[in-house]
Amino acid sequence: MQLLEVSPKTGYVWLRQGLWLFRKSPLTFLTLLFAYLFAMMAISLLPFVGAVLPLLFIPGLSVGFMAACRDVIKNKPAYPTVLVAGFRAYGRSVARRLIALGVCYILAVALVFAVSAIMDGGELFKFMLFGGRLDDSVFETTNLSGAMLISAIAYIPVAMVFWFAPVLVAWHDLPPIKALFFSWIACWRNRGAFITYALLTGTIATLVPLAIVLLFTALGIGKFASIVLMPFSILLTAVLYCSFYATYRGCFGVQEIGAIDEKNVTPPTTGL
Repeated sequence: MQLLEVSPKTGYVWLRQGLWLFRKSPLTFLTLLFAYLFAMMAISLLPFVGAVLPLLFIPGLSVGFMAACRDVIKNKPAYPTVLVAGFRAYGRSVARRLIALGVCYILAVALVFAVSAIMDGGELFKFMLFGGRLDDSVFETTNLSGAMLISAIAYIPVAMVFWFAPVLVAWHDLPPIKALFFSWIACWRNRGAFITYALLTGTIATLVPLAIVLLFTALGIGKFASIVLMPFSILLTAVLYCSFYATYRGCFGVQEIGAIDEKNVTPPTTGL
């Protein structure tokens, strides 16, 4: 495993590679995305544990999606069952470590929303834990927007320590604590690229829907904007999931045969 440092502009390259990978097999990734969302929704419907249990499986399922990306790059078929590859393809030891990561992730997310309670008295925490509906009175009597901002900021270090941890556990045989540590180091050393990546993602996710709504409103058919917004959000999510694999390749110097968009990427400058 070779940890690389890349330039800030590589964040843009990661998004382009995510798009390139998605275009290589769009049906595969859309199928995987819907299977993942359906599984998470089904688990969330379970009584008592439904709000927490999906978080337990996120690390293992993320390994499955990364495995699908690797298979597509190698021109291998990737079926929906690949999503559980993290729990069954690398032995019981890895499966246990991924579950341990899931437990750590639950605790980390709980801590994030606990921190946000200083702004709204715990209303956001209760909503995320028990679901339901936020009444207008909650927005009037509590600083819910401040709580959301605090939770978003507090989640950044959580994202950094868990970004690569699952794949480091499954593919590099690291114990959970070391995987979390090296994930943090990889993200921190390449923070410029990740900032670029986040800013571009946020810009696309904000400006494109806004442009769609304004266009449909100008045409007098604003109520039909959701017909376009829903497919856009699904496609963007799929592309982002594919770009996660590009960040792994870029930060850890991973190479595979026939693995990259040679016309759009220059490996010497990006480290990919």
